[in-house]
Amino acid sequence: MSHTPFLRLMPMLIPAGITFIAFFLLPMVKLAVVGATGDAGLAAYASILTTPRHWESLIATLILSISVTAVALMISTLAGLFLVRNLFPGREVLVAMLTFPLAFPGVVIGFLVILLGGRQGLVGEISQALTGDKVVFAYSMTGLFIGYLYFSIPRVILTIMAAAEKLDPALEEAARSLGASTWRVLVDVILPALKPGLIASGAICFATSMGAFGTAFTLATQIDVLPMTIYTEFTLNANIAGAATLSIVLGLVTWLALFVARSLSGATVAASG
Repeated sequence: MSHTPFLRLMPMLIPAGITFIAFFLLPMVKLAVVGATGDAGLAAYASILTTPRHWESLIATLILSISVTAVALMISTLAGLFLVRNLFPGREVLVAMLTFPLAFPGVVIGFLVILLGGRQGLVGEISQALTGDKVVFAYSMTGLFIGYLYFSIPRVILTIMAAAEKLDPALEEAARSLGASTWRVLVDVILPALKPGLIASGAICFATSMGAFGTAFTLATQIDVLPMTIYTEFTLNANIAGAATLSIVLGLVTWLALFVARSLSGATVAASG
């Protein structure tokens, strides 16, 4: 009798198991095997530490992803709380505009950053007219940061707004009645209540930034981030084993961030994009 519930679930578990094995487990195992079949063997997995370009690429990607995540959380928290707690004409249009970048692929976002900060971009034309010097930032880490932030804010703000709608106003009123300032209410009441949503959305933002390729491919002419390094090793250097090992490292870093976030928030956290 104890096996009856399990047997009833078998028709659903079998397709799920086949999908997991075919689309996740087998490709990952193959990738790991390919990474160890190069001239360096298993030592190829240490290239992320021993090869300066690979190490610098990993560090640059981590710094960029952490920075984007921090700024996206700050902007989205403020905007999300404001949008949830204030009703005004055009609110729905504003929410739609803030989430509109979800419809754009990475290449399009990169192109938008070029139109903003490229050699013929709007910022360059304005700065040249005002100061005589053209400001160009699209092809640097600054351009990547703006591009990543552009597609990260919608992912974060939707989660924050969903969490903010569940906040109990009575808790804030009680804190104010006890003499708490607006800042203390924010720090002691609102942010702790939003903590699961902040952790979950931050993990999604970090994971997406770590693996983003389209925007980096469009903009990264002077710097290397890990997805671009993997692409270069695979296509230009024909270093398939090296590309595979770097892919495994990238996947492990992203998985670790999602695992930690799930452990801290107690909620389901999944990457998107």
